[in-house]
Amino acid sequence: MGFQGIERVTGVHHTTVICWVKQVGEHLPDAYAPEQTPQVGELDELETFVGAKKTKLGCGRQ
Repeated sequence: MGFQGIERVTGVHHTTVICWVKQVGEHLPDAYAPEQTPQVGELDELETFVGAKKTKLGCGRQ
């Protein structure tokens, strides 16, 4: 969920939510070293491009 989505759900302005996230992030370690490697991973909204572009200028112009 994005910051503005959180704003809609909680009623708290999104810039306030961003400040909260920054404050919490300052207390987190720089790296995470798990004791066990997860067997399953999840990729959300992964977009990939496979192949070649058909136009060089875009918008159908060649």
